[in-house]
Amino acid sequence: MANQLRPALTIFAALTLICGVAYPLAVTGIGSAVFPAQAGGSLVAVNGQPAGSLLIGQAFTSPQYFWGRPSATAPMPNNAAGSGGANQGPSNPALLDAVKSRIGALQAADPSNSAAIPIDLVTASASGLDPEISVAAARYQAGRVAAARKLSHEQLLALIERHTQPQWLGFFGEARVNVLALNLALDQASPHRQQ
Repeated sequence: MANQLRPALTIFAALTLICGVAYPLAVTGIGSAVFPAQAGGSLVAVNGQPAGSLLIGQAFTSPQYFWGRPSATAPMPNNAAGSGGANQGPSNPALLDAVKSRIGALQAADPSNSAAIPIDLVTASASGLDPEISVAAARYQAGRVAAARKLSHEQLLALIERHTQPQWLGFFGEARVNVLALNLALDQASPHRQQ
């Protein structure tokens, strides 16, 4: 028995050091050297203070900002520790009520907007943390934000265009807009006015 226990413990200790210490340290070191922003969580700083991450959605609610995709995380929106969807099917009454409520909030925030509401403004993503919205969702909100900021609709559309990320490699996924990046650019173009 002792002849088998010693090699097993030696292999266990060696694999623990290799897989549990050396490999994670090497990957972290290489990642930090080659991709420092991404390894640091893609954090964005404003005036030296972290304003958020480009990888996790933010809960913007002021009419002066573009709103992101709804979050299904609990106990608070965009909670990275609670990542996950609501797992509600399309016929679930709770999902239908949530969508109706979100539609009502969008219409109340911009009653003159009669355009079709993009689906990503009323449904949560699978992770509940989606930091991006479709170009259509950003354009849908441009009128409300322009009125709140006293900017022209064309200025907002140009800002959206500048912050539109194309399909990956030209054909994977859809063009999209990072809400945090767009709102930070909006603050630079037109400082936030307290209401």
